[in-house]
Amino acid sequence: MKELSRKYKAFRVEEIEGKFTSSIKEVEINSIESGEILVKVCYSSLNYKDALSASGNKGVTRNYPHTPGIDAVGVIEHSESQDFTVGEEVIVTSYDLGMNTDGGFGEYIKVPSNWAVKLPQKMTMQEAMLIGTAGLTAGMSVLRLVELITPDDGKIVVSGATGGVGSVAVAILSKLGYSVVAITGKESETEYLKGLGASEILLRSEIENFKNRPLLKPLFAGGIDTVGGVILQNIIKSTSALGVVTCCGNVASPKLELTVFPFILKGVSLIGIDSQNYPMKYRKKVWELLAEEWKVSQDTLAYSEVTLEGLEEKIALILDGKIKGRTIVNLKA
Repeated sequence: MKELSRKYKAFRVEEIEGKFTSSIKEVEINSIESGEILVKVCYSSLNYKDALSASGNKGVTRNYPHTPGIDAVGVIEHSESQDFTVGEEVIVTSYDLGMNTDGGFGEYIKVPSNWAVKLPQKMTMQEAMLIGTAGLTAGMSVLRLVELITPDDGKIVVSGATGGVGSVAVAILSKLGYSVVAITGKESETEYLKGLGASEILLRSEIENFKNRPLLKPLFAGGIDTVGGVILQNIIKSTSALGVVTCCGNVASPKLELTVFPFILKGVSLIGIDSQNYPMKYRKKVWELLAEEWKVSQDTLAYSEVTLEGLEEKIALILDGKIKGRTIVNLKA
């Protein structure tokens, strides 16, 4: 252990007599362990998991006070690792960052070096947080899908299409030549989704009300589901023979109520996506793809930028399902 003193500003969540409050506080780092790096955070981003942590969800964060923020990008200011040197720009996403380890909603993070990825040369810090864990999850989903499904095989459906994961998935798939069906509960966002590259829009109410049968008419060659529940069930039931569906979320429901028929009669594959502990070898590969062949223009994706002081309002909006696209947190401002 090496002594290290840094005082910095952070968005802190505290538990007081069973109630959770948030405010901007001064926090201090006093030491650094072997194998760790200290990163001066330049940007972070807001994810649904951050909002849960900020509202006191003990399934995400066990102990408070705490600094949320599962995404961060910045410059290494101190390194106790042979893999990184002072001055290098790095991305840190997922693992335990922002969950039980103080996260990116603070001006510094101290993390194990094996959580960090060097910022790709063809990606800016702001672009990295426009992508963040949500975009990384989208990239992981696309990577698994394109291994087995080609654009000639048919349409790909994406649920939660105006959200962080869904919007990036729609944009990447369209860029790769796939015909994309975007599912949304927001009919007003039709033009936005078409601007991302969606060829068709399917309203959430429509797919939720598909007939309750073990198998449904084949509509899709594959799918990327971000919400779970009835929508995932009906995507699976509506996927063609030998189709592939990835799943990464459960905001609608963690339950799946369906038979094995789609899997044993049509050979449909369901692939789970775990962005939190995604192996580093593939993590680096996806970040490079997102920086180059799969790069999505900032002008294409909807996003807003806030400082730490603007986070509380955005957290309330994301919990109410009222945020479109991504929210970047600027810690340089």
